[in-house]
Amino acid sequence: MADADDPASGSHPPAIADAAASFCEDHDDGEQALETLLETDADHGTEAWTFADLPLDSGTFGELVSRNIVVKDGGEYRVSSREGVQAALAGDDIVSPEGESGSESSSASVRSAVAAVDVRTAGALVGALAVLLVMRLLNYGAVFRGDRVVSPGNDPYYYRYWMSEFLASSDGLTDWSVITSMPAGAAERRPFTHAANWLLAEALGGGQGAADTVAAWLPIVATLALGCVVYWLAVVVTDDVRVGIASVILLALTPVHAVYSGVGFLEHRSYQYLWLGVTVLALAWLAVDLQRRLEATPDRTHGVLREYCRAPWPWIAAVVVGIGLTFSAYAWGGSVLMYIPVAIYVGLKVPVDVRTGVSPALANGPLLAGLGVSSALSVFLHFRWGWHESFTAVVSILVVAGGVGVVVLGEAWHRFEFSVPVSGLVGIEAVLTAVGIGAVHTLRPTDWARLRTRADDLLFRTGATETGSVFSTDNSVILEPMAQLGVNFYLAVIVLGWAGWVASRRYEPGWLLLSVYTVFWLAMATLQVRFAAQLAIPLAVLGGLGLVALLAWVDLARVPRPFRTASAAADSNVSLRAQDTVPDGGTGEGEPGLIVPRDARKLATLGGVALLVCGMSLIFVPSLSAQTTHSDAQLAATTAIEEHALETDRTYPETFVFSRWDDTRLYNYFVSGESRSYSYAQNNFAAFQTGTDPDGWYDQFEDRVGYVVLTAQRGDADGMAQSQLHEAHGTGGNQTAPLSHYQAIYLDDDVTAFAVVPGATITGTGEAGETITVETEPDVSGEPLPYERSVTVDDDGTFSVTVPYPGDYDVGTASVDVPQSAVESGESVPLP
Repeated sequence: MADADDPASGSHPPAIADAAASFCEDHDDGEQALETLLETDADHGTEAWTFADLPLDSGTFGELVSRNIVVKDGGEYRVSSREGVQAALAGDDIVSPEGESGSESSSASVRSAVAAVDVRTAGALVGALAVLLVMRLLNYGAVFRGDRVVSPGNDPYYYRYWMSEFLASSDGLTDWSVITSMPAGAAERRPFTHAANWLLAEALGGGQGAADTVAAWLPIVATLALGCVVYWLAVVVTDDVRVGIASVILLALTPVHAVYSGVGFLEHRSYQYLWLGVTVLALAWLAVDLQRRLEATPDRTHGVLREYCRAPWPWIAAVVVGIGLTFSAYAWGGSVLMYIPVAIYVGLKVPVDVRTGVSPALANGPLLAGLGVSSALSVFLHFRWGWHESFTAVVSILVVAGGVGVVVLGEAWHRFEFSVPVSGLVGIEAVLTAVGIGAVHTLRPTDWARLRTRADDLLFRTGATETGSVFSTDNSVILEPMAQLGVNFYLAVIVLGWAGWVASRRYEPGWLLLSVYTVFWLAMATLQVRFAAQLAIPLAVLGGLGLVALLAWVDLARVPRPFRTASAAADSNVSLRAQDTVPDGGTGEGEPGLIVPRDARKLATLGGVALLVCGMSLIFVPSLSAQTTHSDAQLAATTAIEEHALETDRTYPETFVFSRWDDTRLYNYFVSGESRSYSYAQNNFAAFQTGTDPDGWYDQFEDRVGYVVLTAQRGDADGMAQSQLHEAHGTGGNQTAPLSHYQAIYLDDDVTAFAVVPGATITGTGEAGETITVETEPDVSGEPLPYERSVTVDDDGTFSVTVPYPGDYDVGTASVDVPQSAVESGESVPLP
């Protein structure tokens, strides 16, 4: 017979309270059925009863059994936990028994959570991940173009370049010299990203097919993994699976995150977002695990802390913190930014520990160990493998040193009970931080100078859309966050205020952590909107809580657990809260789901809430994602350039494609594979485009440019190269002469492509002063392109004219055939 007090049997009161509450929300007459069940059970005292004794239909009875509210006792039945059912009917939470130790409470939590997992929760999570998948596959048709994988945007081709380089230079999956001895260009900025891309491609067999698979599907796989991490993070912090499901859906509908994590968008961001999420999850688990242990036994605080430090799971979480923090930093050129929020969190958590009467040394032992793992790994990767610049390893060491210093200072404050308020501890931390920064500036000037350079490059760049602020005045300040983050932004900001308030008044390290990360990335997104995607991760959790609370406010869901416990908690900034039912950051899988509306009014309300929170994102996600795709005309121009390069036997740099900087990597990747940099185009194309002498640029190219691509532009470009090439196709017009060094190879209203050629020089004789017409009509993109030049015979009776096209030319009354080789080599072709 099952033990009524054994949590593993399903009779654990907190788990049964959640199951009973869920039953009530799923059935209109749920409360009446439970009251009838309690009456029947009470009538039989300590004896079991049969189904015939319970005046309920078989379907309802089956539901009660499936949820473990009713359990079988031999051949009869009984209520598994009267206390749990009564708590659900009263809307109360159950305090875990004070006699349980932290480790026992943690173990019970895991068992009860596992017992409470049901098909509905799993189905809801799968559904939320399906929404995430669909929203990241919006560009599927634009990415998969025949046998090509066409990545959106410009930067993915940089990562594809290095992946191809690594694959070409490696001897297989076991050739680790590829990543332990990277070229400086790959090792200094994003070494982990390049190493992981190579490793995955080799694992898939190597070659171009494997590289294309990684380029297309890695962002999707990483984003789905991040969705699971966000779900887990939300459940750990809120103890409510509904918040977890809502968080995943809100992440799926975040426009800026959808752009950077969609199919084909191979960048450092796939790794950075995932490992950032893993880092926050591990930190949150450590925070909540400690908090729940203390709540379970508030009168044995010191003993609980020792048990916490002896338990294996906190140390495993610490290792995850170290790995996640390092990988997120080494995946990205802005590595130092990943260390700042965790340093701020440690600096604030220690005073909170002191304020609550918790030993900072014991409470933060695993956390400091995690930072130590990160520092050790960072030092190894830099000094052993040459990854990243030295300041990354230096900063990781400083964070550990600063963390240890803060903990030691906090421990002294805790032990000697200084009369100075805890705010004084925060002030001392600020002073020590300033001293540490000054020491780095003085003792390591090279690292300091490099840090300043990287900060300028990272935070103060201009010219790209992503470098604007998330509060851009272009969209009236208020609308830009909606366009980038959805309506969820405003919902989450409200919850952020609540979370900050709670963390300032009670011992809530989990909410402190989310508040710190949210505020930090919000500040970064205020500088540049590209950081809004990092902000979207903690923001999704806050928004998920806000969404469930909003549904509860309109009677479509039960009030989420954090708000239920908050209303019952003592309004004290020193006492521990003991109202939660699941210690150890348990999953709370028994938390009831949304109420399924059965009347038109509630159904309309649910639809209105969904439209309010999600509707705008369903507009912005597709539109923002579509802005990063490449048009059919661009791909056709690329194909035309490839074919021309093969026909003329050109090799790099003769195949270099000169275009707008934000498209140049696309063309060069497919034409030559040389898509490492766009600096030449960024520095020169605008001047070329707005200049009035394209032929004059031929000499400036100095064999650096093989092709030029122009796209349609708004505004008046008369006389400029833009007009001469894109509109007049190099044949003259608007009082400009036909061009000699630009051979049109693809023409479209949106995109035009030209081969830059020396041109063949047609020479002949005639009467001095005579004007001779030189004309041909090459076929370009399936249409004839009339090309006509007029040349005046010199005083010595000779003339010469340079033309960019091969083929038959009518020269006055004569004709001549100009071979392609003459156009490519700049040879002279005399009239016969």
